[in-house]
Amino acid sequence: MSGDTKQTVKFYQTGTHTVGNRLLDEGKRHVQASMDRTNAITSGHRACQGCGEALGARYALDAAMRACGNQLIAVNATGCLEVFTTPYPESSWQLPWIHSLFGNAPAVATGVAAAMRVKGKKDVRVVAQGGDGGTTDIGFGCLSGMFERNDDVLYICYDNEAYMNTGVQRSSATPPAARTATTPAVGSAPGNVFGTGKFMPLIAMAHNIPYVATASVADLHDLEAKVNKAMTFRGARYLHIMVPCPLGWGCASDGTIRVARLAVESGLFPLFEAEHGEITRVGKIRRRVPVEEYLKVQKRFAHLFKKGAVDTDRIAAIQRMADHNIKRYGLLAEG
Repeated sequence: MSGDTKQTVKFYQTGTHTVGNRLLDEGKRHVQASMDRTNAITSGHRACQGCGEALGARYALDAAMRACGNQLIAVNATGCLEVFTTPYPESSWQLPWIHSLFGNAPAVATGVAAAMRVKGKKDVRVVAQGGDGGTTDIGFGCLSGMFERNDDVLYICYDNEAYMNTGVQRSSATPPAARTATTPAVGSAPGNVFGTGKFMPLIAMAHNIPYVATASVADLHDLEAKVNKAMTFRGARYLHIMVPCPLGWGCASDGTIRVARLAVESGLFPLFEAEHGEITRVGKIRRRVPVEEYLKVQKRFAHLFKKGAVDTDRIAAIQRMADHNIKRYGLLAEG
C-alpha cells in the first residue's frame, strides 16, 4: 500500500446465519449457520451475560438433534442449565425435555432409553446433561452405573468448576487455589486445596465405554464434531465440555471464549477423544501460553497475584499440572 491508497477490510461474523458465514464453505460452517438448525434451546432463558454453559448447550444439543434427525429426548439434572432455561411455567427448550433431581439424571435417562427400546423406537436417541456438581459429585454413582451397564445414553457434563447456581461453592471439579464461597482466599494456603478433586473423563474411560471426549466452547467446530461422532455410537458415551462462568470465575462477560481458549492453550484443559478406554485423538496446542495468562484474567485467582506478594510457589504448582497434562496427552504440535 502506498500514498493515500486505502483498502477497506471487511470482517464477517462467522458463527451465525449471516452473510459472512454463507461465504464460507458448507463444511466450515457451524450448525447455527444453517436454516435447518433446531434452536433446541431458544431465546427467553435467564442465563447470565456471557454464560459459557448456555452457549455450550445450544451447540451441543443442536448438533445432536441434527445427527439423529431431531429424534432426541433430553434429561436434565438440577443446576444452572435447568434453572435459567425453565423458570416456571416457561421453558426455552424446543425438544422433549425432562427435569430430574440433582443426582439421578443418568438413571432417568437410562429409563427413557429403555422405554424407547421396548416401544420399538430405536431411532429416538437420549441425551442426559448436567453441571459438574450434578456429574462429578451428587450424580457420580448413577453415572458410574450408567457407564457400567453401557446404557444407550450420551451424557454431557457442562463443567464450570463449581456449584454456580447455589452461590459458587466448591465442587470436586474446582481447580486448586480457586476462590469459592466454601474455599475462601484466607490463611496461609488461600483458595481450594491441592491434591483433591477428580477428572471425570478419565474415570469414564476406566469404564471402557464406547466413546469419551473433552471439548470447549473455545472451539465450537470441534465440539460439534465430537457430538456428531458420539451419536454414531450405541451404548454409553460421555462428553465433558468446559464452559467458563463469568460470574463465578470473576472474568469479563465478553471474555468467555478467551478464557476457555487460554485453559486449552496452557494445557490445563486437555482436548482429546477416547474409544473403549483408549485415547484415539488429541487436540494439539498451537500457541502454548504460561498458566499465568489464564489465571490473571479471573478474580477467583486474584489472591495469587497480590501486589508485592505474588504466590510464585502455588502458581508454579499449577504450571506443573499443565506441564503434566501436556506430556501425558502429547498436546504440543510438532514444528
